[in-house]
Amino acid sequence: MVLYTVNPDGNAHYPPCPTVKYTGLYCPGCGSLRGTHALLNGDVATAMRMNPLLVISIPFLGALILVPRWSHLPWLPWFSFTVLVLYGILRNIPVWPFSWLAPG
Repeated sequence: MVLYTVNPDGNAHYPPCPTVKYTGLYCPGCGSLRGTHALLNGDVATAMRMNPLLVISIPFLGALILVPRWSHLPWLPWFSFTVLVLYGILRNIPVWPFSWLAPG
């Protein structure tokens, strides 16, 4: 309920991302709070600007909930880890087309 009603953008209730604060780099989760707030309020475009991986991953997470045996696939943890690492690297490259992956 709090995330639905209180916008995390510039609000003191939510702490800043420690990765950005101490390194200046965006982690794979940066923008997720703002993106979730936008999704809860029906603003998919803003959620995509904040963290596209969050929005894109929702159908896949839903599929894992609906078909629990898929979560036991041996390659899934490695695939997920690889996607997160690559996404974390690519969103910190300040050149188009990678710059649109940074939280906006």
